[in-house]
Amino acid sequence: MAAHVLVAEDDRTHAEILRRYLESAGYRTTITHDGPTALDRTRRLAPDLLLLDVMMPGMNGLDLCEVLRRESAVPVLMLTARAGEDDLLAGLGRGADDYLTKPYRPRELLARIQALLRRHQRDGQEHDVLRLGPIAVDRPRREVTVDDRPIDCTPDEFAILTTMMRRPERVFSRAALLQATSGYDKESAERAIDTHVSNLRRKIEPNPRRPVHLLTVYGVGYKLAAG
Repeated sequence: MAAHVLVAEDDRTHAEILRRYLESAGYRTTITHDGPTALDRTRRLAPDLLLLDVMMPGMNGLDLCEVLRRESAVPVLMLTARAGEDDLLAGLGRGADDYLTKPYRPRELLARIQALLRRHQRDGQEHDVLRLGPIAVDRPRREVTVDDRPIDCTPDEFAILTTMMRRPERVFSRAALLQATSGYDKESAERAIDTHVSNLRRKIEPNPRRPVHLLTVYGVGYKLAAG
């Protein structure tokens, strides 16, 4: 089956041009024109690659990319009219896989897409199972083990652990971890995340009272370490 590319581009004329490029090259396409719709369609349709414009209404491309990286490994190619080094670093720092500055040649765009899809396919199996010290998370099977011992996690615990396993040693705020879960109102966020962390510690730590993996960073949030 042809690869599915989701295009998030607020310029409707440019989006139509992209659709023609992609479909003439054999790709299936979905077009969106704002950040929130792009996020919803990516979650529901699970495209093979995302072409993401930086400047979009509702949610800009950088913020959208950061949200997606907490829950998906879909390849992201950022498209922007801004060519500065700071803009490039900002896009890559938010989790983009590649960056293309407008105007660009259609052949270059297609070559970048093909390269990203090949790399993602090659690396896919390796990244299906996340490992950190004694902890392993098998995402397709939704299984967690510690020292090869199976651990029973709730969906929200699994989502939080997977999010942190993707970026070990990174400090996550409670608000960032909340976005990975099924959702709570903001007033209950701290209590909800703290409860999930406490439950996870009981399941993955040798001594939950003295954690060596799921660590508190006071005044900020939590991080995951190999121990």
